[in-house]
Amino acid sequence: MKLLRPVAIAVLLVGAFFYFTTYRSGTFRTVDSPTAKVELTQAASNNVPLDSEEQNNISVYRKNIGSVVNVTSRSITLDFFFGPVPQEGEGSGFIIDRDGHIVTNFHVIAGASANRGGQIQVTLHNLKKYRAAVVGADRSHDLAVIQIKAPDLAPMTLGDTRNLQVGQKVYAIGNPFGLAGTLTSGIVSSIRSVQEPNGVMIDEAIQTDAAINPGNSGGPLLNWHGQVIGINTMIASNPGVEQSAGIGFAIPINTAKAVLNDLLTLGRVRRPELGVLTVPIVPDLADQLGLAADHGLLVIRVVPGSAAERAGLRGGTEPAFYGNVRIMLGGDLIVAINDQDVQDPTQLTQIMNNHRAGDTLKVTIYRGKRKMDVNVTLGEAREQV
Repeated sequence: MKLLRPVAIAVLLVGAFFYFTTYRSGTFRTVDSPTAKVELTQAASNNVPLDSEEQNNISVYRKNIGSVVNVTSRSITLDFFFGPVPQEGEGSGFIIDRDGHIVTNFHVIAGASANRGGQIQVTLHNLKKYRAAVVGADRSHDLAVIQIKAPDLAPMTLGDTRNLQVGQKVYAIGNPFGLAGTLTSGIVSSIRSVQEPNGVMIDEAIQTDAAINPGNSGGPLLNWHGQVIGINTMIASNPGVEQSAGIGFAIPINTAKAVLNDLLTLGRVRRPELGVLTVPIVPDLADQLGLAADHGLLVIRVVPGSAAERAGLRGGTEPAFYGNVRIMLGGDLIVAINDQDVQDPTQLTQIMNNHRAGDTLKVTIYRGKRKMDVNVTLGEAREQV
């Protein structure tokens, strides 16, 4: 009894405190169920008409979703103590023919392709999984072609980026964060050269505000008609935050098309080489040298045995100084290639990246005051000029 008395007193005190501070003051109330029925406003019909943009979004998605795949690469690396450590990467890709060839980014499959214990697995939209083999890879373009053996494959239609304009509507389909079959849309925000984190330069990269996130790499960027115009590759994000900030970049499909044949037949890209060392010409320098045009690339040296030498292009013969650099003047002045003006070495590099060894280009030059066209069949690069 002596033990129960303090307990009883404590219970009474707590009850009294609750009664006077909460229950009696009205702050503790029960809620009665409402007696009136809530009126909801509902649509008259489920068949709400779609506008033209919605209809096109749906059409592009349905047309292409079966050709977009999930690419998973698995590799084994060694830790500090030479113990095996499994690693896994995930990205996207798209089917380009009925033989099962799939285009993706090199960085998506790099670990597996370089590792003997690596594996690449492709998951189709119907969730069927296939083991993939690397057919060709090109680190400098961040491109790779892999292949699966599967029936009834539907290839995508490759577009053309020569006349791509800022402001055009685009769609991205891929597997961001492993969420398969995700469609996002936006516009072409800009066309510019960018550098990937691994140092690879993308010439004329397509910048877009369509949401691109980890897992989208290697997937297609499509135009309004559902044609592939780019290969989603990288995003610009805040440091430490690996998600879309509204700025994504894609490799133009024309860059990929220029090297696809080499990747499919040789497993590598025969890097084209013109074989000239040049100096960019600006109007002031053109006036000083008495050149026939105020822009272009002045050939100061032709590499022996190169495509340029075989085509008859000429380097300089008169020694001079360009700043503190000794150069040779009197060579041909390249002003255009395939009727496209050339004003600096970057443009020449872009043109080379859109071609391969064996292609023939029409090179427009001035030799003295005489304008002429020279056909040059590109050779395979063997030395950096």
